[in-house]
Amino acid sequence: MYYVVMPSRDIRDNLATEQFLMNNKDFDEPLVLFYIESPCIIVGRNQNTIEELNNDYVREHQITVTRRLSGGGAVYQDLGNLCFSFMVDAADENFGDFKKITAPMVAALHRLGAKGAEVSGRNDILIDGKKFSGNAMYTKNGKTFSHGTLSYDVDLDVLTQALHVNPDKIKSKGIKSIRSRVTNIRPYLKPEYQHLTTEKFRDILLLSLFEADSLDEIKEHEYQLTESDLAEIEKLKQQYYYNWDWVYGKSPEFTVQKRKHFDGGTVDARFQIEHGKIAQAKFYGDFFGAQDVQDLAAKMLGLTYDYDSLQEFFQKQDLRPYFALIDPAEILELVKP
Repeated sequence: MYYVVMPSRDIRDNLATEQFLMNNKDFDEPLVLFYIESPCIIVGRNQNTIEELNNDYVREHQITVTRRLSGGGAVYQDLGNLCFSFMVDAADENFGDFKKITAPMVAALHRLGAKGAEVSGRNDILIDGKKFSGNAMYTKNGKTFSHGTLSYDVDLDVLTQALHVNPDKIKSKGIKSIRSRVTNIRPYLKPEYQHLTTEKFRDILLLSLFEADSLDEIKEHEYQLTESDLAEIEKLKQQYYYNWDWVYGKSPEFTVQKRKHFDGGTVDARFQIEHGKIAQAKFYGDFFGAQDVQDLAAKMLGLTYDYDSLQEFFQKQDLRPYFALIDPAEILELVKP
């Protein structure tokens, strides 16, 4: 087995590295990758990004959002989480067999004291009925990688807030995440492994996988990225993980209904979103306005459906002719993602 320990704390860099290694490198043994991220949310390939997030919270706390190549649900990660990936020949694995492909990781956790850790359901690793690891799989060109999370000391309060979907009426064909009880694995490990940095936990887990006593013993198994590799990885970062169209525009078509009663009347705003942009817009309600509000709706067609674009649009509009007795700031607050 070979391994790569990624130095970046940006999920976008690490997903691009993972993709590059899968598409461009052939190893004669399985490859395991480890990476640690600053606060981020990664949505599955087939999900509606906006639908999965508490967008106000994510924006306020500057949480990075990106989309991965594999399916499954949205996950939150921070510096208390350790990500791992196994890359193998597709012929050696049955696609979707998470129990088999994660078996080395589960065995390593058992050796560290988490004897109750087990793969359960479709793609999760649980302990005491609580989830601490979610996994997703992707296959291409005869190779398969399975990547997963390991919550060692994740801020679970942030996790539950960042992934809490706002109560707006959003209907889409995207694959929705299944919310479940979550935990950190740290309290279930042997006492000597319960007060580590995430980096130290990573190193100990790596040694457990290789059944070695020191990193020096396994240095020959480490793959070092070259300058040429990094140049190709940079291209993937821009094409996919830093690219708004990939992260938001690839969301399935969806509809949004936002309705609120103000002192100046009730406003019911409805949007059809296609490729991340407003394809249809309608306003209903018992509010007053000297000008037909559908004229405003027509101006919104083609607008990117995100907070910054809507804020810029409304700052350029005089909304008083459409909503005579309602504060324009409240209209933006209503229609924002």
